[in-house]
Amino acid sequence: MDNLKDKRIILGVSGGIAVYKAVELLRLLTKAGADVHVIMTSAAQEFVTPLTFQTLSSNPVHTELFNLIAEREIGHITLADRADLFIIAPATANVIGKIACGIADDMLTTTVMATKAPLLIAPAMNVNMYTNPVYRENEDRLRRFGHLFVDPVCGSLACGWEGQGKLAAPETIFEAALAVLTPKDLAGRTVMVTAGPTREEIDPVRYISNHSSGKMGYALARAASRRGAHVILVSGPTCLPAPLGAEMVCVESACEMQAAVMSHVSRCDIVIKAAAVADYRPVERNSTKIKKQSETTTIELCKTPDILAELGAMQMRPFLVGFAAETDNLAEHAAKKLKVKNLDMLVANDVSQADAGFNVDNNRALLLFRDGRSTECSLMSKDELAEKILDNIVIEMPATGHLA
Repeated sequence: MDNLKDKRIILGVSGGIAVYKAVELLRLLTKAGADVHVIMTSAAQEFVTPLTFQTLSSNPVHTELFNLIAEREIGHITLADRADLFIIAPATANVIGKIACGIADDMLTTTVMATKAPLLIAPAMNVNMYTNPVYRENEDRLRRFGHLFVDPVCGSLACGWEGQGKLAAPETIFEAALAVLTPKDLAGRTVMVTAGPTREEIDPVRYISNHSSGKMGYALARAASRRGAHVILVSGPTCLPAPLGAEMVCVESACEMQAAVMSHVSRCDIVIKAAAVADYRPVERNSTKIKKQSETTTIELCKTPDILAELGAMQMRPFLVGFAAETDNLAEHAAKKLKVKNLDMLVANDVSQADAGFNVDNNRALLLFRDGRSTECSLMSKDELAEKILDNIVIEMPATGHLA
């Protein structure tokens, strides 16, 4: 992720069974190109040794406030001054309480007090501690100061209790870190993204669908949310986790997707139709399972609603981006669709290629614009392509007369 490349991030690790998850968070941050410096409390070292974090970060781990060698530069001040982002994960009730009260009595809390970098806190603790009014007041106070939180999740806790208190998944904290360091060029915008396939039922057992995994649409939703947009994600059936901060609308069929899209479109500045909507559905859905009897059978199909065309025909519509999944004559078919559907921009994919398109993490695309221009995007991850698509949307919106 370019948003983290060469960024200096301090990862504060306090004592709790969830310390092992901080190791995976560190791996994600370093893989994205961040320069990560780890501070461990003495309690954290009881669960994972500093050597683990040092090996993965390629930087010395800071554990002591008074270290005569390291303190030649006053280490906690140097770290604090150079940080682009400060993450505490896991953050115990003790550490959060000390920060809320301005206590700086170890390397971690002293560095927090000295930094001007954004502070992202991921709490982890027993559910009764998490709901304790003293803790709640401490967290609320830090939120009022502008510090950011990644809320813990519900589940079985190491202490044997059930409830909210589990450290959020490393991927969730990583996504929140990305959001903090991403320029907010879509702030104040509402972006609707459609994603995934639709399912058109034949009977209670069978349906017509396609190979779409939803990965491209979900990547667009994540990227738009990081850039400050309010994201409405209208999703067909997928196995993907909901993007952080997105307003989820789950649908099954093309008709359900049409109803969802049209009910929300008036709120939107941008609509990105990345879903692979089935073109046809059975004329009739059998209420019971169709038994296998003859060697062949016939199912009568009718067209599903053309949601993209309906959006394009609106007199007052958002900036409209379509997708075209093709297997031949990519540029020709895409240019025709752009014009016929009255789009501002179209993303065309050749889904016949094994290394891109459906059910893989990479994609390549041809981007076409209303004025006849086009640009090719070579093979890259779907997250990277999502950023390029949004970059072009931000540039194109003023040029097409939409909100600047």
